[in-house]
Amino acid sequence: MAIILSIETATTNCSVSLSKEGEIFALKEDYNNSFSHAERLHVFIDDILKENQIDKSEIKAIAVSKGPGSYTGLRIGVSAAKGLCFALDIPLISVSTLEALAHQVQIEEGFIIPMLDARRMEVYADVFNAQYKSVRGIKAEVLDEMSYAEYLENNMVYFIGNGVAKTKILIQHKHANFVENKLPSAKQMGALAYYKYKKSDTEDVAYFEPYYLKDFVALKPKPKL
Repeated sequence: MAIILSIETATTNCSVSLSKEGEIFALKEDYNNSFSHAERLHVFIDDILKENQIDKSEIKAIAVSKGPGSYTGLRIGVSAAKGLCFALDIPLISVSTLEALAHQVQIEEGFIIPMLDARRMEVYADVFNAQYKSVRGIKAEVLDEMSYAEYLENNMVYFIGNGVAKTKILIQHKHANFVENKLPSAKQMGALAYYKYKKSDTEDVAYFEPYYLKDFVALKPKPKL
């Protein structure tokens, strides 16, 4: 019986889940607009285990959202996942943040474009078909009126993630559908993590790093007047 604990901290949603053989049976998350990972992640992990009477020794693997996303959020999630893997001597599984986000949309045809805000008019995005296969790859890209025109021309396209708010201002196409107010969640990670677990597709706990996509740039504080 493979119980996997999944951790999602790539955006403001601090989210953890428990799954058994790929089926989610418990979820705890803080679905808001501010970062609370440092204060709540370990509390959420302890709570979800106690509420479901799961001992840490029963966990067979830890899955973590690997990015792209918030630099600080990803580091907190990966650090927590690594610590649990070391302590319990169990494997670490990484799950693409954008792939998991795409699984919040179910379609029969067309494309799904999960996108995360990357400041100004830039987003981190990928393009998936109806079978959740990436058809382009992850990019950090600046949006304009012609973004994703090749996918929109003859297909329905579903945009999802916190990059949607600025995308819908620029892209006004009859084939564009905007799934609003959605963030990556550990709810979609269970099945993806179990698929990797069965193949022993795991990470080196000592050397694994989040997929930042871009280098971290610290902003200078504004001068006090």
